[in-house]
Formats: sequence, C-alpha cells, structure tokens
Amino acid sequence: MENRLTWHDFKGKVPPAAVSAATTASGISYSYTANLIHHEVHLDFEVNAHFYPNESWYKPEQCNDLTLSHEQLHFDIAELFARQMRNKLESTSFSDNVKAEIRKIYRETLEELQKYQEFYDWETDFSRNRGRQLEWNEKVAKALNREDEH
Repeated sequence: MENRLTWHDFKGKVPPAAVSAATTASGISYSYTANLIHHEVHLDFEVNAHFYPNESWYKPEQCNDLTLSHEQLHFDIAELFARQMRNKLESTSFSDNVKAEIRKIYRETLEELQKYQEFYDWETDFSRNRGRQLEWNEKVAKALNREDEH
C-alpha cells in the first residue's frame, strides 16, 4: 500500500487520561448512485479508507518504529475492509431497496472491522509482542497484495 504514515501525520492532542502510547483514527466511507435500467439496479459506487490526522496522536517518549508499524497496520486494516466492502457491493444483486441494502453492508463491514482491529490489538498486545506484530504485518500485507490482484 502506498499510504505510509509517519509520526508527522499524527496531529491530534494526547488525551490527559490516555493509557496507550498512540492512537490511529481511521475509518471507511462510501458514496453511490443507483439507476434502475430495465428492472435492474445498476450501482456506481466509491468506498475509501481514511486516516484522520487530527484525531490521531502519539506520545513520542513511548513510541518507536515498531509502534509506528502497529499504527500503520490499523490504517492498512481499514483499507483491507474497504476493499472487502467494494467486493460485496460488486457481487450483490440489489433490489429497489438499494439504500437500506447498502447501509446494511456498510454496518456489517464496520462491525467486522472493529472486531478485527480489537483482535489485532489483543494478539499483538498493542505492538508490545514484537513477534506477533511482525506476523500481523506480514499477514495484512499478504491480504492487501491478494486484493490488489483482483
């Protein structure tokens, strides 16, 4: 993935009660237009992963390159789920209730994304488990490369 984060991208203020060393605020957005042509819904859509600099922060004294790679992966995971949502939209036959159907796919994608992000933090102990972190780096890179081939 081309979007590599640096610590300069993290422009948010560290919350006073912050326990973690850093936080990456990222998410997914979508837009679409739907047209009914010969009783078939034709969908034109865009799904994007976003990094929100002003809501992302870090504590310089507690962070290193491994911490940055951990935070990068949170953003990469958002991209992975954006791609999965694109694939779902491409492979779904929509009814005339397209708005609700897309909203449902979006909600399901966000729910899966949140669970995946939490599992990632838990498995890597927020980057403190170096071995697990390196495994996740490789796992997500491979998943993104597979998606690139589609």
